[in-house]
Amino acid sequence: MAPFSLLSVGAHVLLKSAGLFSSASVVRCSCVVPVIKTFSTSARDPPKRPLTAYMKYVQDMQPTFTRQNPGTKNVDIVRKIAQQWRGLTPDQKQVHPFQEVSLASRELYKLALQEYKAQLTPAQSAAIAEERKQKLAKRKAIRKKKELNTLGKPKRPRSAFNIFMAEHFEEARGATMQGKMKSLTVDWKSLNITQKQIYTQLAEDDKVRYKNEMKSWEEHMTEIGRDDLVRRKERRSLKATSTIDRKKSNVTVLKAKATKKKTSVKKTDSGAAAKKSVKSTKK
Repeated sequence: MAPFSLLSVGAHVLLKSAGLFSSASVVRCSCVVPVIKTFSTSARDPPKRPLTAYMKYVQDMQPTFTRQNPGTKNVDIVRKIAQQWRGLTPDQKQVHPFQEVSLASRELYKLALQEYKAQLTPAQSAAIAEERKQKLAKRKAIRKKKELNTLGKPKRPRSAFNIFMAEHFEEARGATMQGKMKSLTVDWKSLNITQKQIYTQLAEDDKVRYKNEMKSWEEHMTEIGRDDLVRRKERRSLKATSTIDRKKSNVTVLKAKATKKKTSVKKTDSGAAAKKSVKSTKK
């Protein structure tokens, strides 16, 4: 009975939203209808997550904005819609029809998801969990790569073949990338030792470039507190260097203190000797 009551709630929301969409400045209510729908519960077709209120707002407002701004790129259209959405107050967003429809759709999704999970076998559940784990790992790797690019991590050194391929890719035979790669591999194998030596030397130079740039970059990462991005071997090396520098600094300070103490003792001794000389003179 729960799904029927939720459907009735969704229908009530749609009827309520019809009056709010009467003005020409707001999208038609017919665009909201597809939100309330049944979800597939077959093992091969899990229920899809419902759109959030914001995403539904963007989806329904996009045709209107596209007509009003012909020739504008989609990314700029979405940016304009997002700006308009941000202009709404929290209270306006809360009472917005899309918000109510989104809540009703979310409840339907939860019920469909429970029904979907209940019919899965243990093997299917394990396979889905593993797939989700792989997706999360891939997403994490992408975020990490973007972060490293933002922090300016040096690019890894290229091999001799990669340098050769980059130099001759445009003129390579083949209509597709795979065809070009195949022809470049054949051309590379046909080069003699002297010809390959040129690219081998360029690859060695690129290794030196990478090593120097990585050393500077990792030192900078240590300075800004991002030791987690420094390679373990280099981290130990940097710590050892820091320890040696700290010890040298301590030794320098101790030597300076010892020198100062000796100077102070000499001054005291010379002062005492001077006083003694004055006393003997008076006598």
